[in-house]
Amino acid sequence: MAVPGNKAPIDTELFAVDAYARAFDSAVLDVDTEQHRVALARTAFYPGGGGQPHDLGTLTWGDGSNTITKVARQDGRIWHWLATDELPDPNTEIHGEIDWPRRHLLMRTHTALHILCGVVWQEFRIPVTGGNMDPGKGRLDFPFDAINTELGQRLERRINEEVAKAREILVTFLGRDVADEDAALIRTSANLIPREIDPLRVIDIVGLDRQADGGTHVASTADVGAVVVTGTESKGKGNKRVRLEVRDR
Repeated sequence: MAVPGNKAPIDTELFAVDAYARAFDSAVLDVDTEQHRVALARTAFYPGGGGQPHDLGTLTWGDGSNTITKVARQDGRIWHWLATDELPDPNTEIHGEIDWPRRHLLMRTHTALHILCGVVWQEFRIPVTGGNMDPGKGRLDFPFDAINTELGQRLERRINEEVAKAREILVTFLGRDVADEDAALIRTSANLIPREIDPLRVIDIVGLDRQADGGTHVASTADVGAVVVTGTESKGKGNKRVRLEVRDR
């Protein structure tokens, strides 16, 4: 996910600038009683995208509270679906709290996948072609000619070497004119992102991997923990899959 508009969403999309924001306060912009959902003036809940699932958590206000079951970006807004029909009124001040253990595990998982992507690019100059994740596990697809257990073990070793280096992970925003000329972003198909997405949000694992990306990440590769490649498989000619899990050290 990149960021629409002409500036970074510092005040509205908190997840984009501070993945460690666990709680926040906001006003309710809009209420959809039919779908049991609300739009907020600002949110730390990630709406899903790029293979990363949306966040879960709770909203509280006055005498009310409810559980968030889904978050998604629709029609230029981020909507929060609630478990029941108990909804705050428009303009109500709410307090949001993210399911932090789940979010943090997704952050570790997402960063582990970026490390895998960076390792494959450094060693083989092969781009990633697809991926997905759940808390604690994920997969990426690459156009290898062939894949086997030995390659999986090699990748696992290299990933954990990069974890041990404790590489800093930075979030930056680049204007499209700059991003489109950056060769480091070509393999992420930044040129295929609609022109109205300006600036692009970039995740930089310093010295390893740099991609246009909208998801949440840990601050250092050391925070990922241990990574295990749990499987490799062929999904057809030129499409090979690597599965991994993140575990506590």
